[in-house]
Amino acid sequence: MLFISFSVALTAQSGFFLQHGKKKVRIPFSLVNNLPIVEVEINGTPLSFILDTGVKSTILFSLEAADSIQLRNTSPVLLQGLGPGGTVDALKSLNNKVKIGNVEDKDHSLFIIFDSSLNFSPRMGIPIHGILGNEFFQNFIVKINYSSEVITVYDPQKYPLKPCKKCEDLSLNFVGSKPYISLNVANGNKEEEVKLLIDSGSSDVLWLFDHDEFIEETPKNYFKDFLGLGLSGNIFGKRARIPELIVGNYHLINVNTSFPEENAITKARYYEDRDGSVGGGLLSRFTVTFDYGNKRVRFKKNNKFNDPFNYNMSGLTLEHEGMELVKEERGTAVNSNRANQNDSFSRSSVSITTEVHFSLVPKYVVADVREGSPAALEGIQKGDEVISVNGKPCYQYKLFELIELFSSEEGKRISMEVKRAGYVNKVKFYLKSVF
Repeated sequence: MLFISFSVALTAQSGFFLQHGKKKVRIPFSLVNNLPIVEVEINGTPLSFILDTGVKSTILFSLEAADSIQLRNTSPVLLQGLGPGGTVDALKSLNNKVKIGNVEDKDHSLFIIFDSSLNFSPRMGIPIHGILGNEFFQNFIVKINYSSEVITVYDPQKYPLKPCKKCEDLSLNFVGSKPYISLNVANGNKEEEVKLLIDSGSSDVLWLFDHDEFIEETPKNYFKDFLGLGLSGNIFGKRARIPELIVGNYHLINVNTSFPEENAITKARYYEDRDGSVGGGLLSRFTVTFDYGNKRVRFKKNNKFNDPFNYNMSGLTLEHEGMELVKEERGTAVNSNRANQNDSFSRSSVSITTEVHFSLVPKYVVADVREGSPAALEGIQKGDEVISVNGKPCYQYKLFELIELFSSEEGKRISMEVKRAGYVNKVKFYLKSVF
């Protein structure tokens, strides 16, 4: 799971507008690991950004991307976010032209982080250059259709939000311009209201900071895991399920929930006074419409609403580690027909020509193995290169497809070829639920 959440107290401008006086525009996006990926032009250079309501400002964290664009009026700043570490060095850049489809800000401030460890592309399997924060939402009504992978941006003066009988409209509260919502969590006969950050830049379903009501040792109902990468370092914690999460009149059962370690969330508790966050694992089950001007958010369930809450049952975290050259042999069959004067039929011969092709393909390696997981019990180790999965070369998968495979169903057989120190080993295991 990928988690991205920054708590940055910065002065930002809110200058996005719809071009050419349009009432609305549609912006396609790609949904990868429950995260919406949009194309953003910064001073004319197209880049890939995560649309993140949990962040206030636009942040560029790809050093290569920063080298390829012209950045204006820069000055050094320090940023602080979730994670156990301290502040990180960054540059603040003013007066930039930022464009997303037909939505534009001609005087946009952004922040550039040069710490090479803050690189989300390997875990996503695609290039990710930064995050587009919730400044994007401030002047509009923004509808994110996770099923069709389309964002529709409306001018609220020309296209106000209309009533919807099949929707749930809930109030938004803002702390430092970031959106918060109050939902209920239930455990048996006990129901509790929690204040949650709406964080479209987190791939998880739900984070809760307090776990006394949900974590048990006998019988053990959780496992420890890497939860995500924050601005101030890696975040670890426990994963479990809560019996029920209530979103208005929508009730979600046996919900995957992460409980981060205290050292990663102390600052969020102090500055934001919240109980946790909801992420893409929840939002992607709805069409979500944000109306910042009227401080409300609308949920309308989609075809994913009743899908079970699965998680990675293999215990493997894979990441993209560059490209490698592979050789593929392709055979081409050529038919040759010859007529025989003494026979009433023709004779055929087939010749096969073999062509050799070389291709650059992605290389996937094991970034982490959960202790006691099916993969760990089969001896797979951090740093192993994955050559094939279920008889198919690994490079023929997208990284999110492998994550989906590992999260598919308990008991599913997974066969792999892994390379270590130049030797290829074959292993197999079965996906197993901890709960």
